[in-house]
Amino acid sequence: MIMMAGMQAHRISSWRHFASIALLSLSALSLSGCGYNEVITQDEAVKAGWAEVQNQYQRRADLVPNLVKTVKGAANFEKETLEAVVQARAKVGQLNVDQSVTEDPAKLQAFQKAQGELGSALSRLLVVAERYPELKATDAFRDLQAQLEGTENRITVARNRYIEAVAEYNKVVLHFPSSIGAGMRGKKERPTFTATAPGAERPPEVEF
Repeated sequence: MIMMAGMQAHRISSWRHFASIALLSLSALSLSGCGYNEVITQDEAVKAGWAEVQNQYQRRADLVPNLVKTVKGAANFEKETLEAVVQARAKVGQLNVDQSVTEDPAKLQAFQKAQGELGSALSRLLVVAERYPELKATDAFRDLQAQLEGTENRITVARNRYIEAVAEYNKVVLHFPSSIGAGMRGKKERPTFTATAPGAERPPEVEF
């Protein structure tokens, strides 16, 4: 009798152990199916993309002081154009940029507007520089111009990658059943860049 009771207790214990494992496995599969882990993967991709966007925009901003200094050396260079670059650079420097920018549509729009204005001001400066062959002939200006052009290309690539990362993230957040896991993680839809940055809709036109 005691032996039978022991065997029965062992069976019950084994069954409970099996049930626990099955429940854990089912829970893991359920969480996986509802996007609980996937949303974090996509969230990290967005953060990495944003870091690269910031890095490239900062690279451009860091070139401005040397560019302004070099251009000032050209006799009678258009003062208004130069001041526009300085002011646009100052606005960018005043931005309080942190991770919250990627989650707040108003902050992202302000960031994009300021960067667009700087890009437009720099573009106009380079066009105006065509009037000054002595400036274009200097090694310093040519080097800065090449660096700016290369940086603009990298900005475009970084922005496009970020837009793609946000699009994939938003799919997980908005589409069922992964939206369930996103909700459990407290993740919401993120804003993204518009196709064209405000302030940079058209290339500058300069009358010669």
